[in-house]
Amino acid sequence: MTEDDINQRLGFLRGAEQLKDTVRNAFTRTGRTESVADHSWRLCLLAVTFADQLPQLDLLKLLKICLIHDLGEAIGGDIPAPEQDQLQPKSNQERVDFVQLIEPLPDFMRHEFLALWDEYENAASAEARAAKALDKLETILQHNQGANPEGFDYEFNMGYGKHYTDNIPLTRRIRALLDRDTAAHAARQQTS
Repeated sequence: MTEDDINQRLGFLRGAEQLKDTVRNAFTRTGRTESVADHSWRLCLLAVTFADQLPQLDLLKLLKICLIHDLGEAIGGDIPAPEQDQLQPKSNQERVDFVQLIEPLPDFMRHEFLALWDEYENAASAEARAAKALDKLETILQHNQGANPEGFDYEFNMGYGKHYTDNIPLTRRIRALLDRDTAAHAARQQTS
């Protein structure tokens, strides 16, 4: 590997660092605004934690998808799920941003990363469908765990991503537990 090869990859990593400062519409348990990097890290941890229950999946591929699925947001930012339906498909601009971000990488790596991103976006493999389901579950878990502002819309989470989470037996079971937690948060919110 040449110095130029190393610098290409470092250039990509420097660009990806922006994800640490890209905020989401979610809060940690202490009330700090969550970053997209925070979300992606715990999504990968979620995948590893339940990997033994998904033995039919290629774990490395699943982790790669989890790591890159939101990288385009390093440039264009995160659009909260409730607002996504009001815009053109968010994936159009996010893909353009992702392609820009991976530009410094060698051709073979750019092609692999883009293929994995497209696979996730289109739910085109078992790993991509699992990543989508786990992505929704991680978001709901964070919303239930976070110190959310007054008036936070817990009801939205009751239907959020169900078409992904309901298609895998494990994620359907996890979802049932998270939905109970979400319903309890919503009920507490209504009585306060």
